[in-house]
Amino acid sequence: METLLASYLPILIFLGIIILLGLVLMLSAIVIAVRRPDPEKNSIYECGFNAFDDARMKFDVRFYLVAILFIIFDLEIAFLFPWGVAFGEMSMTGFWSMMIFLRVLTVGFAYEWKKGALEWE
Repeated sequence: METLLASYLPILIFLGIIILLGLVLMLSAIVIAVRRPDPEKNSIYECGFNAFDDARMKFDVRFYLVAILFIIFDLEIAFLFPWGVAFGEMSMTGFWSMMIFLRVLTVGFAYEWKKGALEWE
């Protein structure tokens, strides 16, 4: 039983270090941070709406669409990196499965482009 507990000791030490480091960083940010709000900091940020308006106001669907398109193409790149690293040891099945994956994404991208999802008016 002692060997089992001893095998978990490095994990517990690492967990303790992580918690301690997280607390130190958060507390140092609270202590050191400069708090000088001005109209520029409280102005519109990214979404195009005032930062402190009613939370129930209508939100333009184009913002969601852009976010979804970003996630789709970000995932595409996330799948391409390991595929490119293992390309030398890969069989033809791996190659053609990635070609099918890229083809599906390209067809989806062409469809979105044709429908005008990438136009910002």
